[in-house]
Amino acid sequence: MPSFKIDLSTAVVFVATPPVPKLVNKQTAERAVDRESGAGLSTVGLLISDEGEGNLYQVTVPETGLPEGLVPGTPVSVVGLRARDWENEFNGQKRHGISFRAVAVTAAV
Repeated sequence: MPSFKIDLSTAVVFVATPPVPKLVNKQTAERAVDRESGAGLSTVGLLISDEGEGNLYQVTVPETGLPEGLVPGTPVSVVGLRARDWENEFNGQKRHGISFRAVAVTAAV
């Protein structure tokens, strides 16, 4: 499925929620891993503000792209943010949405 690059060149980005491990299965606590690098994946909440509008996004990032100490309120830069639409069916219920993935989240200078 294609993904689309998101331009954050004019946006201000802050950590809203700290990174937490992304799980494949909550019952077994199996962690999701990046298919290419094998690195564990985490999800971090980011508040992205641009052109007078702010939104909260849950962004998946490989653990190799996350520095220590990301806490709410930390200004950050996001490297390689992409969006992809998804759809699945579980127990007869169709669900769909947009997922966000980044190469890295770094503390802003």
